[in-house]
Amino acid sequence: MGLAKNREDKAGLRSILLLLIGGGFFILSACATAWPISGTTSPPVSEKPPSGEVFRSDDYLVYVMEGGETPKGLAKSFLGDARKSWIIEDANEGVPFRRGEAVVIPLKEENKGGLTPKGYQTVPVLTYHHFGKDCTSPYCMPAAVFDRQMKYLKKRGYRVITLGTLLSFLRYRHAIPKKSVVIAIDDGNSSAYTIAYPMLKKYGYTATLFIYTDFVGISKGAITWEQLRQMKAAGFEIGSHTRSHSDLTKQREGESHAEYKARVENELLGSKRLLDKKLGQNTIYLAFPYGRYNERVLAISEQVGYKLGFSVRRGGNPFFADPLRLKRDQILQREMETFAKRLETFVEFSLK
Repeated sequence: MGLAKNREDKAGLRSILLLLIGGGFFILSACATAWPISGTTSPPVSEKPPSGEVFRSDDYLVYVMEGGETPKGLAKSFLGDARKSWIIEDANEGVPFRRGEAVVIPLKEENKGGLTPKGYQTVPVLTYHHFGKDCTSPYCMPAAVFDRQMKYLKKRGYRVITLGTLLSFLRYRHAIPKKSVVIAIDDGNSSAYTIAYPMLKKYGYTATLFIYTDFVGISKGAITWEQLRQMKAAGFEIGSHTRSHSDLTKQREGESHAEYKARVENELLGSKRLLDKKLGQNTIYLAFPYGRYNERVLAISEQVGYKLGFSVRRGGNPFFADPLRLKRDQILQREMETFAKRLETFVEFSLK
């Protein structure tokens, strides 16, 4: 009931404030045409409509556009961070940002878990491997198709968030845009740098690269540490895909229990330490090779410092998902219809 009332309050607030603003125009107009009192000189009354900040409460302010403002500029002025422009855009769906329009700017963060009376928000993680001009393997995404997919996201208002933002959402610390997605690129093929990187920048997007460290720089087809540093400096995140991309759930023939445990620890901790050293970071994101894990792998992952772990089980991630058992959708098909089906950001589930 509280969520429904909050949504109704937002709509009511906008309606009331617009009526007040409109009423203000009427009063000003009436004052300007009223008969002056005999023997007095009426001061001139301005008929200029209100602009700028016209109303403020603890929860919202109403701003009437003067012309030239952008959501990023308003977010920087009133929310202290241009990156929070999505808060203003989501609160004013369908409202054109042009002179004379009134926009509502929420001043308090709401709905951290993306819950509504009709269901809950979920975040899909779109996973790629490598890219090429012509591809024969299903794990290779043609550059032209990838471009169409990113254009599709941009045109329809999807926002690519970082895993740092996703982690805050999962910890119920911050709200995120309604149509949030994560882009992940596995393994460390050089095409992540030569093809995906410039294309993502074109659309203003970033991604998380999950690297298995034994592969870095070993051939022309492998990404280099310098390329990873460049991408990291541009806002891309680098996570672990272990050292050698071996299946962590399989104990090898003749391998003792202690040897198996030591190998898993080396795969997880060795990769993390090298990424930390080479990239000057604290690596806390992990994609399990082949998406496979078991309870022992999960326990060791948590012990060595990973905060998020990803499988390749299809589906999105609500705020109440287990952070070490997150789902990802491998983008292997190339038809736009299939791609669109991977973009579910809301699950209908009656909370009444």
